[in-house]
Amino acid sequence: MFSALKSPNYRLWVAGALVSNIGTWMQRVAQDWLVLTVLTDQNGTAVGITTGLQFLPILFIGAWAGLIADRYDKRRLLMITQTAMGLTALILGLLVVTETAELWHVYVIALALGVGSAFDAPARQAFVSEVVAKKDIPNAVALNSASFNLARLAGPGVAGLIIAWVGTGPAFLLNAASFAAVLFGISRMNVAALYRAEPTPRGKRQIREGLAYIAGRPDLIVILTMAFLVGTFGFNFQITNAMMATSVFGRGPTEYGVLGSITAVGTLGAALWAARRGRFRLRYLVGGAVVFGVAGVAGALMPSFWWYALTLVPVGLGAVTFLNGCNTSIQLSVAPQYRGRVLAVYMAVVQGGTPIGAPLIGFIGDTLGARWAVGLGSGVALLAGAWALYLVLRGRFVIRDDNPATGSLPAVK
Repeated sequence: MFSALKSPNYRLWVAGALVSNIGTWMQRVAQDWLVLTVLTDQNGTAVGITTGLQFLPILFIGAWAGLIADRYDKRRLLMITQTAMGLTALILGLLVVTETAELWHVYVIALALGVGSAFDAPARQAFVSEVVAKKDIPNAVALNSASFNLARLAGPGVAGLIIAWVGTGPAFLLNAASFAAVLFGISRMNVAALYRAEPTPRGKRQIREGLAYIAGRPDLIVILTMAFLVGTFGFNFQITNAMMATSVFGRGPTEYGVLGSITAVGTLGAALWAARRGRFRLRYLVGGAVVFGVAGVAGALMPSFWWYALTLVPVGLGAVTFLNGCNTSIQLSVAPQYRGRVLAVYMAVVQGGTPIGAPLIGFIGDTLGARWAVGLGSGVALLAGAWALYLVLRGRFVIRDDNPATGSLPAVK
């Protein structure tokens, strides 16, 4: 389950990421609560716009950011992006604690954070393949997910308590401080022990070249289409949980934070399960989307707060099983010189659809009710999983391996 931790560099990476991710989840909860209850009067659309602005840049500059990740030293690039994102959290925290924050401030800072994240995401995802040998990549991807979801388990609950005690401002400041952990880990790595891919030299039409590579891989087209549908309409937990907690069940910030932590029970379990099995199988990618959709639709129908909370465990299980399948298949099968660009497109479709999905889900929640927002978003994810299952059964969805590194892609069925 923990084979990737044999690498000292990976231990530094995952430890720093754990601390930073706890801060990130604290900020996500605090940001949504700030907009929903302090800067507006229960306006789900405003929360959706905030979330959308945070993910908008990756939709427009994601492909270019992926090329930057292929062209330059990923370790140095990450030090720049992590510093920039830490500064955005610091600015927002100072605005809130000085009681000068306005809604437009949150919008601008969310957009700035999105720009930093757009450059950070492909470099961070591709960097995992340089920290460990290819045989340990599935385990490293799964442990990354476990770290992220362990943070998701702790972060929302801690954020809920901090908000209840002293307000949202300190949560932002703590997140700003948490970026120091990942910067320390990256700076202490043994550079000579990294499995660096050859940088892509400068040339013309390199973004188009990356898109053409994807177009020639039908398996990647299916994965990216599923990621867009599930990510755009299904992965809006921060909005749907906030609306369900407040407008449907009449709960406060502590219970809202609890919903995030309960979701993380499923996501952490899925990540550790993936680390234990260590092999990529297509059935987990497809099955994860189906389980996520079914559990989400069931959650929309639950009669009480705790019954709804219970459905979030399989929701988290399905979500991370699906995402791990997508990420691992790309890390293992894509030719190294295209990895950054393909991962950038993947991150763009799984997150870049949020500017479309988040305001839409928020609007549905405001007009039809939170239950409709949860049910419709999960229903789209279920349809995506059913479509992929149909392709698998017809033999039209099989992963191709273009990675010449030592080792080959494990079982794909």
